[in-house]
Amino acid sequence: MSISPPEQKIWFNEPVDKVELLWVGMALVWALIMFAMMPLWHLKGSQNMSNEAYRIHPEAYQAKVDDMVAKFTVGEEGKAKTPVVRPPAGSDVYLLARLWEWYPVLELEQGKSYRLHLSSLDWQHGFSVQPANINLQVHPGIDEVVTITPTTSGDFGIICNEYCGIGHHTMLGKIRVVAAK
Repeated sequence: MSISPPEQKIWFNEPVDKVELLWVGMALVWALIMFAMMPLWHLKGSQNMSNEAYRIHPEAYQAKVDDMVAKFTVGEEGKAKTPVVRPPAGSDVYLLARLWEWYPVLELEQGKSYRLHLSSLDWQHGFSVQPANINLQVHPGIDEVVTITPTTSGDFGIICNEYCGIGHHTMLGKIRVVAAK
């Protein structure tokens, strides 16, 4: 009985029941299977994105975003008149996180690949694309680069999932994926 103390002071020398050994063995086998699945699922699954990260000064990153916006703006959206940017397929695309916005709105082509750069000017933010299962950390001074290929068209919301201050709940952005022509 587990409430009463063991009869022997050296309890770890007492024999273990076969049923208990069976459960420990099953748990060990399951743990090994799950351990082996992590790298396998990363290589064969499609939900994990391999990424690169580089150090960058926030002002230098801001300059890259401004340059992209100046070259590829196709319109504006919302009350804040956030630029809508449509960069060419295969290019480097820059998305900036800052209190409390994602800048700019990206318009990408379905089936085309892009190198998406993410960085913050101020605090740590979380980049979560809904309804897709993309979730990355965005840090100031770090240029996080992922290669993306949108597979479905439509509007995808970007939310910050790391608390970044009083306006955190308003930190929303958008990626618009248009059907390939």
